Amino acid sequence: MELPENLNKDSNGYESAEKIILRWDSTASEDARERMIFETDRQEADLYLQAVDEIQRSLSNVSISTSSNAGKNANAVDDQSKVNTTIQIAMARLEDEFRNILITHSSALETDSLFDPSSSSISTPSHHELEEDDTLSNDDSSHHDLLQLQLQLQHCESSDSSTYRSTSSIREVDLMPSEAICDLQAIAMRMISSGYLRECIQVYGSVRKSAIDSSFRKLGIEKLSIGDVQRLEWEALESKIRRWIRAAKVCVRILFASEKKLCEQIFECVGTDIDDACFMETVKGPAIQLFNFAEAISISRRSPEKLFKILDLHDALMDLLPDIEAVFDSKSSDSIRVQAAEILSRLAEAARGILSEFESAVLREPSRVPVPGGTIHPLTRYVMNYISLISDYKQTLIELIISKPSTGSRYSGDQTTPDMEFAELEGKTPLALHLIWIIVVLQFNLDGKSKHYRDASLAHLFIMNNVHYIVQKVKGSPELREMIGDDYLRKLTGKFRQAATSYQRATWVSVLYCLRDEGLHVSGSFSSGVSKSALRERFKTFNAMFEEVHRTQATWLIPDTQLREELRISISEKVIPAYRSFLGRFRSHIESGRHPENYIKYSVEDLETAVLDFFEGYPVSQHLRKRSQ
Repeated sequence: MELPENLNKDSNGYESAEKIILRWDSTASEDARERMIFETDRQEADLYLQAVDEIQRSLSNVSISTSSNAGKNANAVDDQSKVNTTIQIAMARLEDEFRNILITHSSALETDSLFDPSSSSISTPSHHELEEDDTLSNDDSSHHDLLQLQLQLQHCESSDSSTYRSTSSIREVDLMPSEAICDLQAIAMRMISSGYLRECIQVYGSVRKSAIDSSFRKLGIEKLSIGDVQRLEWEALESKIRRWIRAAKVCVRILFASEKKLCEQIFECVGTDIDDACFMETVKGPAIQLFNFAEAISISRRSPEKLFKILDLHDALMDLLPDIEAVFDSKSSDSIRVQAAEILSRLAEAARGILSEFESAVLREPSRVPVPGGTIHPLTRYVMNYISLISDYKQTLIELIISKPSTGSRYSGDQTTPDMEFAELEGKTPLALHLIWIIVVLQFNLDGKSKHYRDASLAHLFIMNNVHYIVQKVKGSPELREMIGDDYLRKLTGKFRQAATSYQRATWVSVLYCLRDEGLHVSGSFSSGVSKSALRERFKTFNAMFEEVHRTQATWLIPDTQLREELRISISEKVIPAYRSFLGRFRSHIESGRHPENYIKYSVEDLETAVLDFFEGYPVSQHLRKRSQ
């Protein structure tokens, strides 16, 4: 074969290079199939790369010669075909070597666990969750880069355990040793310069994507479609959301950022567009998989119990957004940035919608069966615990809740909705107004429920118990108290005290009426001036009424110990002195007659003891306990 003039000058170099290339042709040699060049000695790898360079130069020279002698020299065409064949053999071999180096240095060292239970995290996981994480960490396909991610995560989380906002931002780790990166870089340069860019990107993307998939499994990120997520029960989703938040930090700040760094290290010599293409080939699918979970949550059916996990997701994504924009900063990764921003917007809208729907649900809660004993209604406990949790998310919700609640007005005439005048709450944030509105609608609903009690006294006790509980919950949460404000708190306090007063009036006015003097004195008589029959009737009526109140109201319940004691004291302060005085004035008139024990059945001390039975929530003996005679 007659070589081109330029190739003739260095024909020995070309022939030597061709021999090296053919010696490692895996289609022609079993030895070449079983061995990898870059796993032998360094000199052999360098010789092969030099041979490829020589063949590439020959190809360039043949191309120039063929172009200048077009139609004149058939041998030149044959030469080009031969060099092309050699290049194809070399590129096929380099592709295999490229893949093998990537796979070799993506394989794993054993890791004991992915999340160190002693390290800080977004929220302290339960024992059950830690067991789940330990199960995940026993995967034999652990990766060296995962070990690095774990060490970096522990380091960045250990600085502050208060919230994920304290976690440091992007932390790139070296996913491969520098020697492997140099080899990959050398191979990539030769493949791309020979027109094998697409093959290079595909091999790189498939191997590194597999490594990311393994990392996802370790992090507990499942391959769930949006439909799959929306079909899951909420209880199952809650634990997945907690895990997703922890995993998303690792993925964005460490895993994806480190993959980007690796692409830049390998492909920096051949242009930024190529390294970005390889990066997106590797991470676009996993990134979409990661964010699809949050997207599914953001568009799922709204219900009150979802609010706080949605806020957790919102806060986590808000915190990650600058890092997402930094990692996915190229034009080709626009879709990732847009998806993250849209999910964040939908999560915010979902939170606003859930709060509004919660307000309506509290207003319309339909239960009509009175709670036994006038104790705290389950709705009251649920609502107050709920808004206490809302106050824990104050900073986020102040930013998200920007409009006032849709309330009734005292001028609207709508009897199904309470009124609330904003003029009385000047200076409150929209969030604070929403919390106050929830308390207003709760009280409105409770007022309606109180009407189902047949006993007016019990209805007042029910309102007293529930409004007192509301006050105590507000006082127990500094954040909630700050937003509600002392003015409105005083208004609530006044309401439960008014209910206590109304209870006492409804119960004790008629009882104390028996102890009045009116109607007992007989004017114009030669007797003592006291009608003994009327007096006996008074004592009998008082005894019967007090016994009935005692029997009934011992089964009523005031759960708060201090409130229960305060009401008992208030009752005693009204009843005991009145009874003592009445007994002192008229005892002698009864004791001078027959069977006085039938009328003066109880001493003052007996009544004092009886009052201690009130509001304990369980039945007492039909007869009052008497002091021993």
